[in-house]
Amino acid sequence: MKKKFALCALLLTAFVAKSFACTNLIVGKNASTDGSTIVSYSADSYGLFGELYHWPAATHPKDAMLDIYEWDTGKYLGQIPQARQTYNVVGNINEFQLTIAETTFGGRPELSDSTGIMDYGSLIYVALQRSRTAREAIKVMTDLVQQYGYYSSGESFTIADPNEIWIMEMIGKGPGVKGAVWVAVRVPDDCISAHANQARIHQFPLNDKENCLYSPDVISFAREKGFFDGVNKDFSFANAYAPLDFGARRYCEARVWSFYNMYTKDGEEYLPYIMGETDTPMPLFVKADRKLSVQDVMHAMRDHYEGTPLDITNDFGAGPYKIPYRLSPLSFKVDGEDYFNERPISTQQTGFVFVSQMRAHMPDAVGGVLWFGTDDANMTVFTPVYCCATQAPVCYTRVDGADYITFSWNSAFWIYNWVANMVYPRYSLMIGDVRAEQEKLENTFFEAQPGIEEVATKLYKKDKAEAVSFLTNYTDMMAQSAFSDWKRLGEYILVKYADGVVRKTNPNGEFQRNSIGQPAGVIRTGYPEEFLKEYVKQTGNRYKINP
Repeated sequence: MKKKFALCALLLTAFVAKSFACTNLIVGKNASTDGSTIVSYSADSYGLFGELYHWPAATHPKDAMLDIYEWDTGKYLGQIPQARQTYNVVGNINEFQLTIAETTFGGRPELSDSTGIMDYGSLIYVALQRSRTAREAIKVMTDLVQQYGYYSSGESFTIADPNEIWIMEMIGKGPGVKGAVWVAVRVPDDCISAHANQARIHQFPLNDKENCLYSPDVISFAREKGFFDGVNKDFSFANAYAPLDFGARRYCEARVWSFYNMYTKDGEEYLPYIMGETDTPMPLFVKADRKLSVQDVMHAMRDHYEGTPLDITNDFGAGPYKIPYRLSPLSFKVDGEDYFNERPISTQQTGFVFVSQMRAHMPDAVGGVLWFGTDDANMTVFTPVYCCATQAPVCYTRVDGADYITFSWNSAFWIYNWVANMVYPRYSLMIGDVRAEQEKLENTFFEAQPGIEEVATKLYKKDKAEAVSFLTNYTDMMAQSAFSDWKRLGEYILVKYADGVVRKTNPNGEFQRNSIGQPAGVIRTGYPEEFLKEYVKQTGNRYKINP
């Protein structure tokens, strides 16, 4: 039976608790190495099953209606008229290379409207089905909330096409009040930007429609509610609708800082803001020290603050194997005092992650690539998904009934989670095997990309349908190939590291056998010396061997 096209029906069993989840990184077309616009997204909510969604292009009857389900919970919210024509959407990119991502900032809780129909997830996927450009998507999204109400809390959206990238921030007006207040700012082509669960738009130009759009009442509504009483030019959307607190600064803005710190010389200048020593915010966008590639953005999505003052791999919490992860919740109490864990870009609760590459100098079918992976960015493989793909690879779907609590050996989400969860406890000992396979696969995809796209472009000029079929098949093959390789990696890791030892291998990775063909001995790695010193310090002479 064919899938219903009702929005988010695929997610009826995904009950997601969004708390300081999601990160978007942004690179303008003149700030990238190949002239592409680049945006990334990690969907970091516990309860979210990582899958690649697909809505085929379709023509709908004149009076057709579209059921709207909340993306986070699958809750039915209502109906809106269906568009006569909808476009092909795979993941968060459509056939015109339009990409939309998000992070939730929450903001003032009194502005949520439980009577609205359009939640933030519905806005994303409906807009992708109805829009060709970023500007068109902004209009579609803002018109929808104006007409049908906005159900969600405060949201930051990244809305990008091959030529422009916009950040739009939106929040409702309170119970029973239709519409939302919002502002959208275009990221300059030569800049990078990011947002991560905290509103980032402060002052914005009031008379520059080429680079800034906003709801007519975005300032007057704040005055009415008592959120702002200054002159218009000093109005800050973030300060009015999402006042900064400790979590917004340290859990959220710190991830933006991490991206800026990697690729600009200004990290030290912005660090006092992250550390709470100043309230002067970081710029919405900055110029990088060099042009960034898709691979650079992938690298940033795998970050845990390594090598910075926020590095979490070298303190007691990292354990003997320098684990760059911390268990939830982010804050905890000891003896009545409050403490916290750092929240880096890469986190274990990710459902899916992507880096979207959009190129204006190519046909849309060829130019738009959603580099997609399930589970944690640090522990997954990004495979190329072309925006024209007319189906999702099986391993990226709910194959065999897989979901967040149903395991399947044929599900990419579960295979990548299986490998990751074997590696987490002895991270520094085992991550080398993961990184080697990850780099091998991703390098293979990038090396093949020019040739694949040259063939696809030639096909496109002769027969668009043939090019679409070619790239759909290629998308499927690469996803399935990476999935199969990752399953073999899991088997290899299980054998190599079982029972707390390391089985000996040859330089090529094959397990050693002795002269009569039996498995060679094992390496008893024990614990790192620095951990053993701390162990003795904590336990004193309890385990000391007396002659």
